[in-house]
Amino acid sequence: MTTADTQARRYVRLVSWTAALGGLLFGYDTGVISGALLFIAPEFDMSPAQEGWVTSMLLVGAAIGALTGGRVADGLGRRGTLMIGGVIFVIGSLWCAFSSSVGSLGAARTLLGLAVGAVSIVVPMFIAEKVPADVRGKMVSLNTLMIVIGQLVAFLVNSALAHTANWELMLGFAAVPGLILTVGMLFLADTPVWYARRGRHQQACLVAQRAGIGADELAQLVGESTSSGAGRGEWRTFRKHRWMQMTVLVAVVIGVIQQITGVNAIVYFAPTLMNQVGLSVTNAVYTSIVIGTVSVIACWVGLQIIDRVGRRRLLLWGLGINVLSLAVLAVVYGRAVEAPALALVALGLMAVFIASQQAAVSPTTWLLISEIVPLQVRGLGMGVAGLALWAANWAVAQFFLPLVEAVSASATFVMFAVLGIAAFGFVRAFIPETKGRGLDEVGEEFRARFS
Repeated sequence: MTTADTQARRYVRLVSWTAALGGLLFGYDTGVISGALLFIAPEFDMSPAQEGWVTSMLLVGAAIGALTGGRVADGLGRRGTLMIGGVIFVIGSLWCAFSSSVGSLGAARTLLGLAVGAVSIVVPMFIAEKVPADVRGKMVSLNTLMIVIGQLVAFLVNSALAHTANWELMLGFAAVPGLILTVGMLFLADTPVWYARRGRHQQACLVAQRAGIGADELAQLVGESTSSGAGRGEWRTFRKHRWMQMTVLVAVVIGVIQQITGVNAIVYFAPTLMNQVGLSVTNAVYTSIVIGTVSVIACWVGLQIIDRVGRRRLLLWGLGINVLSLAVLAVVYGRAVEAPALALVALGLMAVFIASQQAAVSPTTWLLISEIVPLQVRGLGMGVAGLALWAANWAVAQFFLPLVEAVSASATFVMFAVLGIAAFGFVRAFIPETKGRGLDEVGEEFRARFS
């Protein structure tokens, strides 16, 4: 490897790690509330409905942020949007920490959600457009790793501060990585695609060269990004081309697939589920650390293999293991209600499910969305796909416990398994392999398929 290649690889890692701080913030803010509420609820005398409202408002804000984030990134740039997101994380975290009422806390969580939703779309977009195709899978999936690291950090911070009941520090801590993200993006350029769409071709070439993107790959990216009206009217372009509409629809379904087997039911409610089958409240709280640790290890493994195994194959394997573990969990959990000794077996099955989700399903879905949405309608398409993902996330968070109460946890796990089978069939039928292929080449396949 030449000196230029080495420098390019270092630059790609710097770009990816800096942008992926948005994923860390995403994970922290979605995970921290589970522990903080234990202390907020009695202080504010909150009802269960108010607790659910404060928790879910982040997801409402995230849905709005995901829908609008791509369009903002088209106008202000991917880099500028991430900087704004970092500022919102700082302001929102401090607002949460100094909230003195339920309404104020809910509003602060909604503001944080806007940043969470926007970075969930723009971070994969930024990295996918700024790294060579041969390492794109690993670098984009770094964002998913940082999400689960953020959740684990939140669980550890909650545990460390539990004896102090200092929920303000739990929530306010996210201001630190938010500030680092904002400052870090100041020193990075935007993507070649965005520069090309603005007619700044010299800057596009310079940024691509520094990242090790070859001339042919850059020419393809620039050609796609400036054709068919890209950047001049995405909605008009989207309406004119059926293949773009169908491709974005596929991306929407991919976003839903990430949530459809109930991953966030486990992330959010594992302590509650374990408490219901006999674990003490104290021990049940620590199950979050188990789930968080498994998530980080599994995601790191997925990061190492995604560019070798391929996105489609890895996603199919992950969904298959999801379905199998959910089916067995449904049986074991149902019996654990009467035989508490099976509680640890149920926890182990949850860990298997989380491992397959975070090693295979989550990283491939985020990556596939960033790869298949046509460059001509990038902001619009990724925004719509992100909205679908966050809407599915909200539905799982909002209705899981009521569904458990209505039909039992075992029946709910069976429902998730059936949805996983449907997702498996969709992937087999509609998702091509994108490993090692340029974004323009992926677009051409969908154009040929759906035109």
